[in-house]
Amino acid sequence: MGSATSSVEDFRTEVRDWLEEHLGGTFAGLRGRGGPGREHEAFAERLAWERHMAAHGWTCVGWPKEYGGRGASIEEQIAFHEEYALADAPARVNHIGEQLLGPTLVAHGTPEQKARFLPPIRAVTELWCQGYSEPGAGSDLAGVRTRATLDGDAWVVHGQKIWTSLAHESQWCFVLARTEPGSRRHAGLSYLLVPMDQAGVDVRPITQLTGTSEFNEVFFDGARTDAAHVVGAPGDGWRIAMATLGFERGVSTLGQQVGFRRELEALIALARSNGALADPLIRDRLVRAWSGLEAMRAGALRGTEPSAAKLYWSHWHRDLGELAMAVRGPAATVTAGEPHGLDPWQRLFLFSRADTVYAGSSEIQRNIIAERVLGLPREPRP
Repeated sequence: MGSATSSVEDFRTEVRDWLEEHLGGTFAGLRGRGGPGREHEAFAERLAWERHMAAHGWTCVGWPKEYGGRGASIEEQIAFHEEYALADAPARVNHIGEQLLGPTLVAHGTPEQKARFLPPIRAVTELWCQGYSEPGAGSDLAGVRTRATLDGDAWVVHGQKIWTSLAHESQWCFVLARTEPGSRRHAGLSYLLVPMDQAGVDVRPITQLTGTSEFNEVFFDGARTDAAHVVGAPGDGWRIAMATLGFERGVSTLGQQVGFRRELEALIALARSNGALADPLIRDRLVRAWSGLEAMRAGALRGTEPSAAKLYWSHWHRDLGELAMAVRGPAATVTAGEPHGLDPWQRLFLFSRADTVYAGSSEIQRNIIAERVLGLPREPRP
């Protein structure tokens, strides 16, 4: 046990020292840039930073070594994400490729798919977006209507996806589509890898409450992809899609919690400086926020069921945004200007409203917990 602990601490020190050395010079101005609601910030510079990380072997640390990763243990991955967040390093631009699609291909892809797609993800030369949600099938993915048909050596895709993060910056999209005519719900779906740079793909940005546009609508009108670009067997898309969602809620959320802690500490400092801490109700809410964050970390380390973890952190963060408005008082209602003249607290309040919706709404998470974890009767289907 001692040697294992020592190994993790040595790895943590290596990460910390590398970040301290390299987050300077050209990249010094990137600390704290980007993230939810702020993906427009220094995107090209953050892309260059991530390629710099790749050149030094610091992308895909949890991937097996044979696919270009470091083969880091779970404990080492936790250390990496925590040190990255503690260094206030810029938000990653390749999260969807590195943390979602990459592990999915490692687990379920063909040798040819791994050889074609994993190296560009690791090198950050191809970015990915996620084609799951649709106007009529958000958190309930089983209602997917986007369809794909096999035409010789290619899949032809028709349909619409929505809330597609960074689709306007991505070269590829993994798309959940219905490939068996007449199929319903979980059956007949396939997991396709579709190039974005083609005439049959139309990306339309969605302006958010924050004034930014990191989400998009994506329309597929005869978009084509190679017949071999289906992960798993045709019709097995639901299983592959659920595997991807499992990776989405992995150890990287511990780094997210470091960001949450930084926000909470800054809010406590603000409450102390502007006198809001004298209000016993504000003090009580801050204490509850602190204890909630401690419970969140303990749950993540213990391996809380993914839907329960998502339900917990999304409501905690939304509540923190509301608490920030209470701490700021009337000044919270005034913006500095347009188009993105929001201070950090206003941005937190507005964007955290989406936390309980994206990556699976709270209502759907509760159904999953009730039916799949607690074994309660399934909700009636229309």
